[in-house]
Amino acid sequence: MLMPFCHASAWAAPLRPKSFGNRCQKLVFYSRGPRYEVASARSQIVLSDLPCRSSRLHLSPKADVKNLISYVVTKTRAINGTYHRFLGRHFPRFYALYTVFMKGIQMLWADGKKARRIKANMWKHNVKFHQLSYREMEHLRQFRRDITKCLFVGIISIPPFANYLVFLLMYLFPRQLLVKHFWTPKQQIDFLDIYHSLRKQSHSEIITHLERASALVSDERLRWHLTDLCTKVQNGVHPTAHDILALRECFSTRPLGFSQLQATHMRALSRAMLLNPHLPPAVLRWRLKSHTTVIQQLDRALAQLGIGQLTAQEVKSACYLRGLNSTHIADDRCRTWLGEWLQISCSLKETELSLLLHNVVLLSTNYLETRR
Repeated sequence: MLMPFCHASAWAAPLRPKSFGNRCQKLVFYSRGPRYEVASARSQIVLSDLPCRSSRLHLSPKADVKNLISYVVTKTRAINGTYHRFLGRHFPRFYALYTVFMKGIQMLWADGKKARRIKANMWKHNVKFHQLSYREMEHLRQFRRDITKCLFVGIISIPPFANYLVFLLMYLFPRQLLVKHFWTPKQQIDFLDIYHSLRKQSHSEIITHLERASALVSDERLRWHLTDLCTKVQNGVHPTAHDILALRECFSTRPLGFSQLQATHMRALSRAMLLNPHLPPAVLRWRLKSHTTVIQQLDRALAQLGIGQLTAQEVKSACYLRGLNSTHIADDRCRTWLGEWLQISCSLKETELSLLLHNVVLLSTNYLETRR
């Protein structure tokens, strides 16, 4: 039986445990029987590697958690990088789609955070939508359309195992089911061309409705101006802002005011604005008017900001929203066209918004390279 070694005078004393002290103390065992020391260089157990009990040297739980999180994040990034290199080397086509999809999620998430911040500032300072800056208004408008499309995809993914089918549909029909964040650069150009060709199909129908409505205009001078404008557009002539503003009275009351538009006319205008035309007439009228009102509010904010403050991409996006296929037009030409649009839009009253809606067709149909 091993017992601590003591002097002869201390053999009768009971054994008492002693504290180890600091981490550098050595633990030595001795034999009680024959008085020889069992401890040696081999039998000494050094406790220098044991965890320290001192509060000065021991890390706090919060620091331990931070170190653990940092370690996990570092390892995750390393594994993620290895996984990306594996996909890029063995499945390059899938990796390209995967990269676009992941970047799209990040951009959509960033847009959502920015939209939430804008809305929070609106509620905090009691600011209305039309009082925002141009970029904030445009961001909210675009995010609303994007999130509506994403919500539709989320709803059809709710049934069990439907998400696998939705992934397949998104791969086969990216234009219909995905927003622009998930399009490749080539898809963005191709899809914008497709959307413009769809809305351009209704241009001739809208001009036909204007010709028919000209017969109902009581003022002879206005009737002649409207007929002449329709003839110019049909013959490939680009009208000036003065030609369009001369007809503002025709679009404030009967027969071309918002309240007097026929259902077939509104459906053609909805297709020209990339809105759903398969709705009741009352809903179509409300959607067209609200959409046109938002565009005019954007125009006034843009006029206050100045076209020169916009980037090339912002100019192209602004022109495309207003009916011009700007994907194949030079930046200076887009800025010139946008200036003509603002001249017309900022001159119209709220009762004359129907003219701004028709301006999507009148001002863009024959502008430079847009006619094919």
